[in-house]
Order: sequence, then C-alpha cells, then structure tokens
Amino acid sequence: MSAESTPEPGIPGKDGNSGPRHRAKGRKQKNRSPRHKALMITAWVAGGVLVLGGTGAGYVYFKLNGNIKSVDINQALGTDRPVKVDNGSENILVLGSDSRSGTNKKLGGGTDDGSARSDTAMIIHVYKGHKKASVVSIPRDTLVDRPECTDTKGVTHDAASGVMFNEAYSTGGAACTVKTVESISGLRMDHYLEVDFAGFEKLINELGGVQITTTKDIKDPQSHLNLKAGEHTLNGSQALGLVRTRHGVGDGSDLGRIQLQQAFIKALVNQVKHVGLLTSPTKLFDLANTATKAVTTDSDLGSVNSLTSFANGLKGISSANMNMVTMPVEYDPANPNRVIIEKSKAQLVWTALKNDRPIPAAATKGTATGEAKGVVTTS
Repeated sequence: MSAESTPEPGIPGKDGNSGPRHRAKGRKQKNRSPRHKALMITAWVAGGVLVLGGTGAGYVYFKLNGNIKSVDINQALGTDRPVKVDNGSENILVLGSDSRSGTNKKLGGGTDDGSARSDTAMIIHVYKGHKKASVVSIPRDTLVDRPECTDTKGVTHDAASGVMFNEAYSTGGAACTVKTVESISGLRMDHYLEVDFAGFEKLINELGGVQITTTKDIKDPQSHLNLKAGEHTLNGSQALGLVRTRHGVGDGSDLGRIQLQQAFIKALVNQVKHVGLLTSPTKLFDLANTATKAVTTDSDLGSVNSLTSFANGLKGISSANMNMVTMPVEYDPANPNRVIIEKSKAQLVWTALKNDRPIPAAATKGTATGEAKGVVTTS
C-alpha cells in the first residue's frame, strides 16, 4: 500500500517542537487499527516452560506446540543478508499485525479487506549476557526504499522507492518486512516474532491487568479509551486502547503513540515479575495457551522447546535495563504526515548495536519526536 493511500493526522514542527499540526488538503483522516507490542512474549512462554517442567504431561506439550504458527524466513531470504555478528548478542524483530478478519475485527480498526499491515515494529537487541537490551521502534509512517523480496510462498516482489515502512508487510508479509529492516539497518535479524492483538487483550486479562499512572487525562473515542489522570490497573481492552491511541493525548502523531507504547512495555515487564505464576498450574497453562495461539515466529523458534529456551534467556532483563528509543527520523519536507530516516544519526544506532554497545545519546538528540513522553509511567 503506497504512502499516498494511507493519510494520517499532521505532525508538529520539525525537531519535535510544539506547533500546529498539518494535514494535506483534500485528505480524509482514517481510523487506524490497534498498535501492539510483544515484548511480553518472554513472560508468556516462560509460563509454558513452568507448565511443562512441572507436570511432564505430553498432552500439554502437544497442545501448546500445535498452537504455534511459524514462517521460514531463512529459506525465503536466502543468503543475500547481512552477516551474523558472533559476539553473543541477538537481534529480534517484533511485529504487531493488524488483520481485520476474525476476532480481530471485533476489536476495531477498519474494514476487513482480507489484508494485514504491520503497524508496530521494534528491533530488540539483546546484549551479550542477556542482562540488558536496547529496543528501537520503527515508525510505521517512515518512508523507505523497500528492496526486492521473496515472500514465504515463493512470490518475488519488485523493489519500491519512497513507500511507507508498513507497506512491506502488506506486500510480502514477514519475509519482506525482515528484508526491509535488514536493508535499512545493515543488521541481521536472528529471530522474528509477530503478535495478534486479540491475543494481546486476552493475555493482559489473564495477567490480572497492568498497573500504570497517567499524568494527564487520555480520551480517545477511536481507541475506546477514557482515562483520568491518576493510577490505573488496565484490563485487556484498556491496554489495547492505550497502545493504539494517537488522538487522545500529545500531538496526535505516530511518534507520540510510540512513546506511550514504550512506557506501557516497561510497566508490563514490571507487572509480570509480580504475578504469582508459580501458585497456579491452571493460570500457567491458560497464559501459555493464549501466548502460543497469539504468536507467529520464525521457523527456528517454531516449537515450544525452542521458544521457551529463547524466552528463558530473556527473562533476566528488567525494565530498568531496557533502553527504548525511536529510530532517528525527521519530518519529510514534502509531506508533513510522513517521516524519513535521519541517516547519519540512524547509523550511530546501527553501528552501536552491531558492536554490541549502548546506543549513544547523540543518536537521538534533536531528532523528530512525539509529545507524549511522561504521560504514562509505572505505578
């Protein structure tokens, strides 16, 4: 889907300064579908590990194993990829897809046109030792040059210039999205994880909600969210509303929504550490069952054993040891509804991750940003 066919509300003035929002003349603003974050997969699958280890029941294993959907990214992309850097680190591309079909349609987000887009994308870089991580959010409104790619059905898609980042997913699914990310960053993605937002809602409910504090009122009819400033324990529906909202707070930009999403992830990670999973085998199974139904992985993670081993390697990372940034971008001079990569600063990010080093502050200083930072904090 081209950038021209998906108009969005305007973005404030360059470099994140406050200012009027712009909208191209004659364009009608569209309601967008939910945005979803998937770092909580660590908790989901860790629950599955505990179930399997505690009961040894073959039924449980085969039940959970049968839930998992996987795609063979390696076969689709072949050998024309960045070289894996063998320094103990890992790069995971996490996506949230927005199919309008089935249960997802009931949660809002447009008509069921038989397609899906990836409106949430993060590169999670897990540092050597698996005690710290950097998370780089990629704005879906970023204009990129999508390389030629072959999807998992063997269909080859021509390259395209100046298209929205999330168009890669609607064109060729997971494989084309991974190809595009690797082309942008020069980093090899070791793994791929995708989460369905109907499962996201169920998971939050099974966790007993997520505790946050809002410093401002948030009211957005499009995402069905109405929160007064103060402390809240969000249920699944409210959490889904929070990570989709862009009109209810801040400047209405996708960059502002990313700030809310990043704050929510930290709150979720903190919450998971306080859930009494060990006290209830039933709760463990329900959690793992929901997680494995909601997730699509690369084929290397496409089994309970592989996924739980992977998740166990991440569960030592606390929110305090997660550095969350947005890929350095600037507003497109030709279209204030879009952003373009700030290449010199973005290269600082990619170089740091390639060398398994922290992202320098200079990489994001002065780049475009939203106006929702600090609106959501951990209770």
